[in-house]
Amino acid sequence: MGLAKTEIFTDLQNEIALYAKVFGHPARVSILQHLFKIDTCVCGDLVNEIGLAQPTISQHLKELKNLGLIQGTVDGTSVCYCIHKENWTQMKEVMLKFLDQDLPKADCC
Repeated sequence: MGLAKTEIFTDLQNEIALYAKVFGHPARVSILQHLFKIDTCVCGDLVNEIGLAQPTISQHLKELKNLGLIQGTVDGTSVCYCIHKENWTQMKEVMLKFLDQDLPKADCC
């Protein structure tokens, strides 16, 4: 398989692609929805809520945290996560600018 060649694209294009990738799995979407629904930090009860194994949940949390959409704290063996509100707002601004691009006025096909 070839390299992604992300270096030939702008920082903004790479940022948009990373956001799209993180939303590309329903488990991550479900985790985010749950965090918004409870509107507080969650500590370890995602397995029952989402229905996936703990290692799988942990991997999805890691993806969300690496992108900065969630934040977490370690308290002994428990890790608590919540939405990183500032980064979420920044992501929304980037994605809305991308999604709100006007379509060409002329018929193309």
